Amino acid sequence: MGKRYTLYLSLFFLMGVVLYSKRHVFIKNRTESKDIIIKDSKQQALGIFYHGSDSSYVTMPAIAHYSLQWMNTDQDTVENNRLIDSLSHHETAVLSVETWAGYNERNQQINVLGDVISGAYDDKIKKLCDGLSGVQDKVLLSFNPDMEVPVKKYPWQYQSPVEYIKAFRHFSGLVKKLLPRIKIVWSPAGYPGADEYWPGDTFADLISVSLLGESERACNNYPLVNNTTTLIRRKIHRMRMIYKPIIVLGSEKIPSNAKNRAFFEIAAKTIGDDWHSIQPLKKEAAPQVSGLKNTDRGMLIGVYDPRKLLINEKAVSVEHLFADWGAIEDGTLERQIDSINSRGRAMIITVEPWRGKRWPTSRDVLKDMVKGMYDPIIETTYRIISRAKHPVFLRFAHEMEIPTMRYPWQSQDPVTYIKAYRYFMRFGAHLKNIRRVWGPAGDRGSLEWWPGDDVVDYTSIAIYGLPDKNITDPRLQESFSTIFKRKSYRMRLVDKPLFITEFGVKGSESFQNNWLKDAAFTIRKSNIIAGVCYFNQADNPKVWGKIPAPDWGISETTFENFVEALSN
Repeated sequence: MGKRYTLYLSLFFLMGVVLYSKRHVFIKNRTESKDIIIKDSKQQALGIFYHGSDSSYVTMPAIAHYSLQWMNTDQDTVENNRLIDSLSHHETAVLSVETWAGYNERNQQINVLGDVISGAYDDKIKKLCDGLSGVQDKVLLSFNPDMEVPVKKYPWQYQSPVEYIKAFRHFSGLVKKLLPRIKIVWSPAGYPGADEYWPGDTFADLISVSLLGESERACNNYPLVNNTTTLIRRKIHRMRMIYKPIIVLGSEKIPSNAKNRAFFEIAAKTIGDDWHSIQPLKKEAAPQVSGLKNTDRGMLIGVYDPRKLLINEKAVSVEHLFADWGAIEDGTLERQIDSINSRGRAMIITVEPWRGKRWPTSRDVLKDMVKGMYDPIIETTYRIISRAKHPVFLRFAHEMEIPTMRYPWQSQDPVTYIKAYRYFMRFGAHLKNIRRVWGPAGDRGSLEWWPGDDVVDYTSIAIYGLPDKNITDPRLQESFSTIFKRKSYRMRLVDKPLFITEFGVKGSESFQNNWLKDAAFTIRKSNIIAGVCYFNQADNPKVWGKIPAPDWGISETTFENFVEALSN
C-alpha cells in the first residue's frame, strides 16, 4: 500500500477517538467551578483512513479516552496528578482538552476562544504539558471538538472559523513547542462546512470525524444520513482536501462493533476505488483571458439581461445565458450565441441538464450522464458553443451543493456530481475558447463538490441580497461585502480566480445604489475576483411559494453608477 502506509502504520497504536462531553448547558460562575476529568469508553474508533493515490485504511482497537474540561483559567485547579496517573496506566490514550464557558460577575458569557488566543489559558497549557512530558508518546491531544456544527451545545460552537483557527493554532503551537513528539488531533464532527475550520498542516497531525454524535443529532440544517456506509463515506469525502489520516469515530447511535467496522471497510474501499476518477493527477494554471473589452482595471463586467435593458451599456464585456436541454435542442442557444457574436462580446453559458423534449428532466441525470446516455446532446452543446467568436465561460449544473430539490442535480451524492462534471467538461477539451467554470452558490460545504484543478479554470459564486425566503423586507438584506467575505472564505482551499457569475439586490433605487456601491468597493479591494455579472431579472416565482419572488432588476443609471464606482 505504499511507503506512506508503512509510515502511518507506525502510528496505528497511537490512534484513538476524541471524547465529547455531554453538556447541554454552559457552566455558570466559571471562577468558582473546578476543572473536570472524565473517562468515557462509549465512543470508539471504527478505523482510520489515509487519503491519497494509494488510499488505504485500517481498523482500530479500543483505546482509553479522557476529557479534560477547563472551567476557568486558574492553573492551580487542574487535577494533573490524577490525570497523568490515569494516562500512564494505558498503552494508548486520547485526551480532549475543552475550554468551557462560564459567566463573569455581570452574568455575561465569556469568549473562551478569545481567552485562548490572548494567552489566558497558557499557564494551564504549560502545566498540562509538564505533566504529559513522560507520556507524550502514548497520548493523542485534541482541542474543542465539533466546532463546525451550527448548534450551541458547546461554547466554542457558532463562532467565527477564523477565531477558532487562531485559538487552535495558539493551543497547538504552544503544546508542540513544549511536547515536540505529541500528536495533535483536529476533531470536527465531519459536518458540512468542516473545512472552514481547518487550522493547517503545521498545527494538526490527524483528523477525527464522528458518526451521529450529540452535536450533529441536535442540528437540522441538513438531513441526517441513515445509511451508515454512506454516512462514513460522506464524512471522509469532506476531508479529501486535507491530506491527513482520518479517524472515524462511532457514537452511542453507531457503536464500534463488528457490524459497523464492516461498514467502515466498505466505505473506505469505495472511496479508494473512486479516487482516480474524481481526483486530478496534477494542477493546471487557469488560462489568461485576453481580447475582451474590460474596464481600465481589467475587470470583466457582465449581465444576465433577458429583457435587454442593459446589454447596450458600453461597460458590458460579457453576457450570461442559461441553456437547458430544450434551448439546445430547438436552436435557441445557437441564435443567442450568434446575437452575442454580433456585439463582439464574450459569454457565460450555464448549461442546465434538464427540461428537454428528447432529453426530459431526470433525477438520475448525473448518473446517466457518466454512463454515456447524454452523449448526443452534450456533443450538440459543444458544437453550438464552438460558434462563439470570443471566450466562453462554461458553467455546468450550478448551485449543486444547496440541499434543496429546485434542480435535479441538487441534493445528490457529491462523488456522482464530480464524475458527471468531469465527464461533461472533457467533451470540450479541444476547444480553445472555453474557460471551465465550477459554479456552487458558495454555501456551507461547497468543497464537497469540488471537481478538481484539471477541469476548473474559474470558481464562481452567487451573491444575492435576499437568500433567505423568510425575508421580505429589502432593508434586512445582507451587504455584498458580508456575503462575499463568508462565501469567498469557503473557497480558500482551491487556488482559482473567482468569477461572480450571479449577483443582485432588491429594493428602492437609492437602496440598490448604496448596496452596489459597497459591492464595487469590495470588488475593487479583492485580488481574486476576475469578473462580475449582474442578474438583471426577477427570480422564478415558482420556488418562492406564497412570497413574491424578488426582482433584482436595476435601471441603466444604477448600473452606470456601479460601473463608475468600480472604475474609481
